[in-house]
This record gives sequence, C-alpha cells and structure tokens, in this order.
Amino acid sequence: MTSTALAPAATTADRERRVTRAAFAAGVTTFAAMYSAQALLPSLSAAFGATPARAALAVSLTTGVLALAIVPVSALAGRFGHARVMIASTVGSAVIGLLLPWSPNLDVLLAGRAVQGLVVAGVPAVAMAYLAEEIRGDRLGAAMGVYVAGTTLGGLGCRLLPALALEALPWRWAAETAALAAAGCAVWFLRALPAPRAAQPQPLRIRSLARDLGAQLRSPTLLALFGLAFVLMGGFVSVYNFLGYRLTRSPFELSPAVAGFVFLLYLAGTVTATLAGRWVNRLGRIRVLAISVSTMCAGVLITLPDCLPVVILGVLLCTAGFFGAHTVAGAWVGTAAIGNRAAASSLYLFCYYAGSSVVGLLAGWVFGRYGWAGLTGYVVALTGVAAALIAIAAATQRAGR
Repeated sequence: MTSTALAPAATTADRERRVTRAAFAAGVTTFAAMYSAQALLPSLSAAFGATPARAALAVSLTTGVLALAIVPVSALAGRFGHARVMIASTVGSAVIGLLLPWSPNLDVLLAGRAVQGLVVAGVPAVAMAYLAEEIRGDRLGAAMGVYVAGTTLGGLGCRLLPALALEALPWRWAAETAALAAAGCAVWFLRALPAPRAAQPQPLRIRSLARDLGAQLRSPTLLALFGLAFVLMGGFVSVYNFLGYRLTRSPFELSPAVAGFVFLLYLAGTVTATLAGRWVNRLGRIRVLAISVSTMCAGVLITLPDCLPVVILGVLLCTAGFFGAHTVAGAWVGTAAIGNRAAASSLYLFCYYAGSSVVGLLAGWVFGRYGWAGLTGYVVALTGVAAALIAIAAATQRAGR
C-alpha cells in the first residue's frame, strides 16, 4: 500500500525532471541558433566583401523577425499546446541552422537567418509558460533557473565554438560545427521531453489578446520597462557585434580563436543575473537598476584605450551590468503586469529583441563611420536614455501607476 501511494509522486517527480532537462536543451538549441552568426561577422565581411553593418544583419534580421513573432506565437501556443510549439521551434531552427552555412551568397544567408528568427521564436515565447504549466510549487523557481542557464550556455557556446573552429577551418565549416552542436541539443530535447498532457485546444481569442496587450501599454511603469529592454539589449548587442572587428584589427590583431575567448565574459552575466534577486531584497529595484546601468556605462567607456587587459575589463563590467539590469527589469514586469502577465512578458520580449535588431543595426552604421570611439559614444547615450527610463519607472511606481 505504501509503494502504491508513493508511485504517483515518483512519476510526477520523474516527469518534472524530464521537463526541466528538456527546457535546458531547448534553451541551448534556440539561443545557439539566434546568436551563432555573431562570432563569424568579421569572416562574413571578408568572405562576401560586406561592410560590418551589412554583415551584422545576420544577427539583426534574426532577432528582428523573432521580435515580431513573439506575440503571435504566444497566442498560437494556447491553440496547439506549449510543448508542440517548442518541438516545432527547436527542430525547425536546428534544420535551418544546418543548411545556412552552405548559402551561395550573403543575400541567401540573410534571408535564411530571417526565416530562422521566425521559427526560433517558439521557445522564448512559451518556454517559461510551459514550465509553469508542468511544474508546481517551490520547484518552479529552480526549473526556471535551469532554463535560463541553458540559454546562457547556448549563447556562450554558439559564439565560442565557431570562433575556435575558425583557427583551423573555413568559416562555412566553423558555422556548421556550431549548427551540429545545436542539432545535437535538439535531439536531446526531443528525447527528454515527456509526452504532452492531453488538453483542450483553446480558441485564439484575438480580441481578448488585443485587450490584454492594450492594458499593458497603458501603464507608464511598464512602458518605461519596455523601453529599458529596448535600449539596453540594443546597446549590449552592439558591443558584442563589433568587438570581434576591433580585436582582430590593428592594434590588437588577434586571431579569431583568441578573440573568441572574449565571449567567456558572458559568465559574468550569469553571476550577476543570479545575484540580482538578492541585491533587490537588500537595496530595492531602483538602486540595483541604477547601479547596473552605471556599471554597463562605465564598462563601455573603459574599452576606449587600446590596451587589451583594459578592454577585457570594460567588456566584463558592461556584461555584468547589462545582465543585472535585465534580470531586475524582467522580474519587475511580472509584478507590474495588469491582469495577463503573459501579455506583459510578451511585450517585454518583443522590445528586448527589437532593440537587439534595430539598435544593433544602427550601431553598424555608427561603427563603420566613426569606429570604436563612435560606437562607445552611441552605447553610452543609450545608457543615458536607460537612466531616464529608470527615473520614470521610479516616479510612476511611487505614484501607483
């Protein structure tokens, strides 16, 4: 009788472990697909005779189309189920990733990256909702942490692996190496994912969704947080998009593999994202946001001198500051949401990836015209806008708006 009573609990625990492993694998796969081109941008410029701004479209188009797809895909998940949307997204992005390195020209590559952005949107749009659906109680926070760790590892690995491969391989094979790793994680995701629960398909309810989205857009606090996501993610991506160009050119002239090790600085973001919640409990949201944005601004300014250790320190501080701010702002959106939290989160993600696309695209023009000093001024100006938005969020919070 005792074993019979314990069996359902054991089954539930096993299912939750599989769900958590699957979410981790999905995070690795999709974020690898999103940013796999970033380490290859100087190689794309050399291979196709493209300017840095044009080569950077390989990142901006993916995140831009993803931003546009976030809200529609979130709505489709209610119709077809979170798990099915994640399966289609993970498998589709992996298959496209395997084909992209063999694009005959840059135009085909960029078109493929845009399609990949549409397909890959399924995981960031629904992963957290899927975990909340499958895992209850105090275990949910740990599962969310595992998923975020997967996205961080995917973002780091997809940048570092092709950069190292460039030391011995042409850029196409270096890109294929990263794509094969992402495909392997997609297979892991499919094997780990438990069978979807039987659920009644929900109608799309377009009017209801539009009403929920409109409610979020009428909140001054949320608007400030959405703007914060746009400018900070845009500035952060701008730094990493063109850092490779600076490190592989005079006066540093590092090899692509050595320059690729700079992506290990992403681990600083993992640390600050983990600690940000504790800091909020001690100092409050506004202070942590202000400190994080100030750290990001100072880090970018520190990268100005042509001294490699100083540049690395600056990028480290920029990365730590960005992830600290993003963690706090993302959590604040959840508490400030009006009614439908999923709608607020979808809008936050839309602005986050739209910033990566639009601001990152404009950064290419700035870098091409004014070099690293111009890019630094551009990102510092964005942190100034972020500081103003934090002040607005603080004021509206005090006013209860």
